[in-house]
Amino acid sequence: MSDTKHLNNSVPDKAAVKKYLLSLQESICEKLAIADGGKSFLEDSWERAEGGGGRSRVIVDGNVIEKGGVNFSHVYGKQMPASATAHRPELAGRGFEAMGVSLVIHPKNPYVPTSHMNVRFFIAEKEGEEPVWWFGGGYDLTPYYGNREDCIHWHQTAKNACDSFGSDLYTRFKKWCDDYFYLKHRDEARGVGGLFFDDFNELGFNQSFNFLQAIGNSYVDAYIPIIEKRKEMDYSEREREFQLYRRGRYVEFNLVFDRGTLFGLQTGGRTESILMSLPPLVRWEYNYAPEAGSPEADLTNNFLPAQNWV
Repeated sequence: MSDTKHLNNSVPDKAAVKKYLLSLQESICEKLAIADGGKSFLEDSWERAEGGGGRSRVIVDGNVIEKGGVNFSHVYGKQMPASATAHRPELAGRGFEAMGVSLVIHPKNPYVPTSHMNVRFFIAEKEGEEPVWWFGGGYDLTPYYGNREDCIHWHQTAKNACDSFGSDLYTRFKKWCDDYFYLKHRDEARGVGGLFFDDFNELGFNQSFNFLQAIGNSYVDAYIPIIEKRKEMDYSEREREFQLYRRGRYVEFNLVFDRGTLFGLQTGGRTESILMSLPPLVRWEYNYAPEAGSPEADLTNNFLPAQNWV
């Protein structure tokens, strides 16, 4: 984590960040709708009584996407929420602004992975003191059936987005992603990872903002080629049942561990937008274990354990 002096080595431009985030939401929705080839995103704007609001875009029962949401939010308040001060207690008592784009795509076909992406900006301010700001975000992939080609493509795209900003960034943020998207009560990763970063300001505002844009812009390059390769694959009820079972892990993580979910609920955000990340259908099966040597066991044994993909 950077110290406060290094945090404030350039002046943050909140308006520029907001403009970019809104354009990113627009661009991602356009490209995902083309990849779906059937439905477009419906827009739902909302306001928060305590300050701010957002713009939710949702697609339901498309040709490819069973449910997807791409949410922009910009909220502000006089007191930092507990989820933010838990790992930054020195910021308690400051006012805050938080803005970001967060998305989750749940495809119909079990051979198309679920994907998640989030990019965000946070600034904490107090009269008479310098503002404290940072960026956060990343993206991660949750396959139901493992495919090494997809994993390599996903991680190589993430690495390419990082490399011009620092040779160590991909390695750092890949490990952070592996550690973060981990279900401790299951002793199991949620998926095959990607990138996760928070409290990021070490490059100064301009370059840190450029880095955020590189990550946000590379998401569709990482995900849409996988959609195109897998969306026409044949599947049976067996694969569909396993997909619904594995979606249960997604629900467990988002409701128990996810910082963004907790932050949204603790700041009085719009519940429908916060929980749009949850899949439309899911199942839990008591004491399930995949058959040894099966494709289902292959996911657990050979894809979910953290490993170097590039």
